[in-house]
Amino acid sequence: MRQASTILNVDTRGQGLTEITRAVGAWVRDQAMEEGLLTLFCRHTSASLIIQENAAAEVKTDILAYFARIAPEDARVYAHDDEGPDDMPAHLRTILTGVNLSVPLIGGRLALGTWQGIYLFEHRRAPHRRSVALHMIGE
Repeated sequence: MRQASTILNVDTRGQGLTEITRAVGAWVRDQAMEEGLLTLFCRHTSASLIIQENAAAEVKTDILAYFARIAPEDARVYAHDDEGPDDMPAHLRTILTGVNLSVPLIGGRLALGTWQGIYLFEHRRAPHRRSVALHMIGE
């Protein structure tokens, strides 16, 4: 068994989904493993990782609208607002979506479905530079 790891830096444009499938896939190909498991870990408490449809743009719009409803930016609701009104909702959205993913590697490729993409989900309004740790084990 072999292991490989790296840190992928992702610049976001603010709140929204940034697809990182190509960058992750390129790194995986460079490792020249055929079978294994890739673990991705977002190193932040106000951004997360999701696997979601990468074909219809409306999916992203609907996801953002849904999270705005279930974790609204409303200063009357939260005690924690150290970094502004989007701070606590960002933490809640991260809890709901998670900071880690596992994707099998089969035949040298990520075993994603036809319409699946890997996204960094930025929950803050301002642009940020986020880091995602990638770790692959396999052969």
